[in-house]
Amino acid sequence: MDNTETFSPLRLGVLISGGGTTLQNLAEGIRDGTLNATIAAVISSNPHAYGLQRAAKLGLPACTITRKECGGDVPAFSARLVAELQEKRVDLVVMAGFLSLWHIPPEFHGRVMNIHPALLPSPFGGPGMYGHRVHEAVLASGAKVSGCTVHFADNLYDHGPIILHRTCPVLDTDTADTLAHRVFEEECVAYPQAIRLFAAGKLDISGQRVRIRHEPAGP
Repeated sequence: MDNTETFSPLRLGVLISGGGTTLQNLAEGIRDGTLNATIAAVISSNPHAYGLQRAAKLGLPACTITRKECGGDVPAFSARLVAELQEKRVDLVVMAGFLSLWHIPPEFHGRVMNIHPALLPSPFGGPGMYGHRVHEAVLASGAKVSGCTVHFADNLYDHGPIILHRTCPVLDTDTADTLAHRVFEEECVAYPQAIRLFAAGKLDISGQRVRIRHEPAGP
């Protein structure tokens, strides 16, 4: 039996700052039955993010919380985010191109995922490494392989226990645009896969390592 039939729908909180393509991918997986989840909250750190329009078209509950409205204070911003996620009874927080640093409280440790458009750990992560900057850096390095990384987030940029990688070739003819497109195809597979593993209780965190179980956790 497929896991999407076995486990209760997971309540997702999706954090965005831009176009919302990952949000769209997750929503489509839910719609076609390959991802047994519901999007309980969409939170944008950017009031002009196109992802908010996507959320509206998908009929998803969405709001904007910005650092600016919190006086630029990271703890205040984080508290606002956490309050919204708790109010919506979110099981798993999914960072989907979310560019604002926030402090993950202890009660959300192991319950926040991020996806990065390169293979971590590597020089292609960290502050300032997002979007096309990542792909430009990969091309400039001469790397022959790129891909994406899904990891549990902690309070550092692009850091935390790695759940899985998916890879793709870097071609001699690639531009940042063509490489970004190929990497995103892998992201569309990797993020739902990681979410399904979490929902099935198959991810065990030990320090900076994630072990994937081959059987569900508990009865």
